[in-house]
Order: sequence, then structure tokens, then C-alpha cells
Amino acid sequence: MTRIGLVVTDPATFTAADPHLDAVPLLEALRRRGAEAELTVWHDPAVDWAAFDLLVIRSPWDYAERPARFEEWLDRVGTLTRVLNEPEMVRWNMDKSYLAQLEEAGVAVVPTSYHLEMPTLEAALATEGSSTPHVVVKPTVGAGARHTGLFARDSPAALELGRAILTEGGVVMLQPEVPELSEGREKALYVVDGEVTHAIAKGALLERGGGLRGGVYRESPVVLRATAREEAFAGQVLEAVCEVTGLPAPLYSRIDTVDSAEHGLVLLEAELFEPLFNLQLVPEVTEIFADAILTRA
Repeated sequence: MTRIGLVVTDPATFTAADPHLDAVPLLEALRRRGAEAELTVWHDPAVDWAAFDLLVIRSPWDYAERPARFEEWLDRVGTLTRVLNEPEMVRWNMDKSYLAQLEEAGVAVVPTSYHLEMPTLEAALATEGSSTPHVVVKPTVGAGARHTGLFARDSPAALELGRAILTEGGVVMLQPEVPELSEGREKALYVVDGEVTHAIAKGALLERGGGLRGGVYRESPVVLRATAREEAFAGQVLEAVCEVTGLPAPLYSRIDTVDSAEHGLVLLEAELFEPLFNLQLVPEVTEIFADAILTRA
């Protein structure tokens, strides 16, 4: 019998969202197909990782709180069993500076600058004649909108957040506010084994002036139809991922996009190891996902 571990976060230590929201229905679907499947917390020292035929990383959402430990775990389990998505791809995907590499490979991305020190960040914020009075400040390594804020370009809070990110040893990403994002028009395209399965609008998350709308990270997912143009774009992104990394196509991915009047259809993020699929809204995708896992196994 094939033994499969779905890698999650311990909900007792991570309460921002339910890390089992996707995992439980997927677990049940795998068991219905005859697999011996279980949920495994990535930082649980009691787990015998070598006992699994396949590990599928699903919701290690607290990795950003201890990225070095997560990378060590990836290195270790990658020598003990097969892991999807591949550890090498996950390490590459952990740092959002991968957006610059995808842009070089021809993918349209939301305009982004990267800052390793305060003077360059200050200069970028002070740029005269900018068409966007508001900007997003965030770290290249992070999850759940931690250390992420939407500020007026001249707000001291933007500099304060940038300084906090740098003090922790991070790299600051600076992006213009995209009005369509603030209107809740981000669209996430979900892909399993190269096929777009569904699309979801998550709603706007950031409040101008800093912080999250409502004070907490809360998505309001609505299932949408992906257009042919969007599906083709998702395919282009994944082709570029494979080109840049030299790795085979991922088992699963979430391609976050926005169709902007100023920038066109652009990539916000390519989530290759921790995307919430919102399977409770699309139960048919649970079956597709389970079949794809067993095919890979």
C-alpha cells in the first residue's frame, strides 16, 4: 500500500487560518483510493519521514517564522523520500525575488524593486513624478501578509516597516499600489498537473495606512471562471518556472494575477508549496488532486 504524508502546520501553534482546511478532504480522498495517508507536521521530531513513499507539502504556513529550519527540513527529508513539490523548487520559491527571474524570462509581473539597505528604499519612495501615490512594502520571505503594508509614498510608516524588515535580515520589496487589487480584483488560478482547475477571487486584504482590513488576515474566497487568456498566462508562468529552475513541472501551483488597466495582466506571486486551494468550495477538484498525487506516487 502506498504511504503518503500531507505536510501541514500544527494548528496549535498557527492560528491565523486552518492548516487542515484543504488537507482533510484531500486525505479522505486518498484513503478512498486505497492509499495509506496521514497528516504530518513538518517540524514534528517524532515523524519517521523515511517511512513514506511520498510527501506532499500542503500548508507549512509557519515556515516564514523559521525559514532556516524549514530549509534544513527540506534538505533532510529530500534525502529520505520523494517530496512534492520538489525541495529545490520550494527553496527557490520561498524568496519572492524569484519574480525578477521570471520577469527576465518574459513573464509580466507587477513592478517591483528590491532593497537591501535604507538609502535605496528612501530614494525609491522619494522618486518624483511617480504615478502611484501609494505603495506596498513587504519582505521577500514571508507569508500571511506578515510585515506587509499599504502606505502613502511619503508616510513615515513605510520607512519604519522597511527598517523593521531590514533589521530582521530581510530584503524589502517595494511595489506600486494597483487599484484593481485594492478593489478586490486579484484572481488566483489553481493548477494541478498542468491544468487549470479553478480560479478564486480572495478579496482585498490591505488597509491604506498599514495593517489588514478588519485587523486580521481574512480571505473572502469566491469561485470564478478563468478566461482562456488567463489560463494561457498561467501556462506561460509555469513554463518560465521550469526554464529558470531546470526542474520538471510542479504537481500543483497557484498563480496569483491581476488584470490592471495600467500594467495589463501581471503576475503577483507563483505559490509552489503552500497555496490554499479552498477545496471546500470546489469538491470536484479534491478528486482531481488526489488522482494526480497517486499518479505521481
